[in-house]
Amino acid sequence: MTLSTGDIAPDFTLKDQHGRTVRLADFRGAKNVVLLFYPFAFTGVCTGELCALRDELPAFQNEDVQLLAVSCDSMHSLRVFADQEGLDYPLLSDFWPHGEAARAYGVFAEDKGCALRGTFVIDKQGVIRWTVVNGLPDARDLHEYAKALEDLPVTGTGH
Repeated sequence: MTLSTGDIAPDFTLKDQHGRTVRLADFRGAKNVVLLFYPFAFTGVCTGELCALRDELPAFQNEDVQLLAVSCDSMHSLRVFADQEGLDYPLLSDFWPHGEAARAYGVFAEDKGCALRGTFVIDKQGVIRWTVVNGLPDARDLHEYAKALEDLPVTGTGH
């Protein structure tokens, strides 16, 4: 079952395209997170979505927001993909245990062995504030999650 608005975002620990460990919990209290699951690197719709985010990156990765893109591809594939497309934000590998993070969010397609197009806007307290899940062939509108970020309440960072 896909998680909904108001649910606590399940924590995960995954490797990015450079082999660095990324934990969702590390952003709690510090940054809102746009968590984007996508089926496969090197495919048409996914490449288009991720390059659109690259082109609008300051809206999705800044002092208040962190973008995390997750697929079931291996870390090594994600490195080549990121280098090829000039993607400078974390591409996280949910390769092994295969799809564990996608399953935790209810966006793993068992019959295809990949993540669905699920996006979750998570606030600084770790609560899902907005979500959308599209079918495999259906690109998402990144302006929808940009608006969801704008609608988040402004909270202090404790500094």
